[in-house]
Amino acid sequence: MKRVRHLAFAATVLVLCVWSARCGSANSSSTTPSPTPSASHTWAEEFDGPANTLPDATKWAYDLGNNNGWGNRELETYTNSAQNVHLDGAGHLIIHVDRTESGYTSARIKTQGLFSTRYGRIEARIRLPFGQGIWPAFWMLGTNITAVGWPQCGEIDIMENIGREPSINHGSTHGPGYSGGNSVTGLFTLPGGARFSDDFHVFAIQWASQTISFSVDGVTYKAVTPSSLPSGASWVFDNPFFLILNVAVGGTFPGNPDATTVFPQEMIVDYVRVSGTS
Repeated sequence: MKRVRHLAFAATVLVLCVWSARCGSANSSSTTPSPTPSASHTWAEEFDGPANTLPDATKWAYDLGNNNGWGNRELETYTNSAQNVHLDGAGHLIIHVDRTESGYTSARIKTQGLFSTRYGRIEARIRLPFGQGIWPAFWMLGTNITAVGWPQCGEIDIMENIGREPSINHGSTHGPGYSGGNSVTGLFTLPGGARFSDDFHVFAIQWASQTISFSVDGVTYKAVTPSSLPSGASWVFDNPFFLILNVAVGGTFPGNPDATTVFPQEMIVDYVRVSGTS
């Protein structure tokens, strides 16, 4: 259900996240206020800063280019331009996805080499984009990816959405023997036909040595343990992982944009917080 990663060089790892409006960029204000960060958070990014500036360089690095479609036949080119990734001045990160004469542009940011965590609660409050071929994600990869590669390093998808299914979130784990279309996955569907592009929602995991529990807005919908894995498969979730936010366009999972897809799209991230780690 998830995409295979093609990491042709050691430092390459992905991040997807975006939010979309039918007509141009949407208002980044929320109908519900952002919760106040707790002193117990061991790492937090509130995205405070002047409008149209890049995110904090002490916390976020970038994956750049197209890298042959990132192993998923994706169409976008990732940049570190403020056109594609910037703060809005109101406490949000904007990942802006656009269609240009030369193709699609977006951004993928990551904490690789700057911050990693093992266990605890990892959460982000995000308003998603929507539309055929739009593919936002908030996810994690093992820091040992440069030594062992993917999927041996492990992958945890906290939020993964394909734009033609605006009410469904995929929470998944990938490892050796259970990766790509064979990942261990749970689905959360918003009730009443609501869409993740309608408002902000909190996507989270609670991670312990033998359990990863996935939740949306405090509702747990999937718990993964070693017994959830295929027979003989290895549990690879006892090492530090780093964080990724990105929005892809097209690819093997969501399919490509079509005549119904509206650009530009934006993913709006209110915060990312980590607590209770070891």
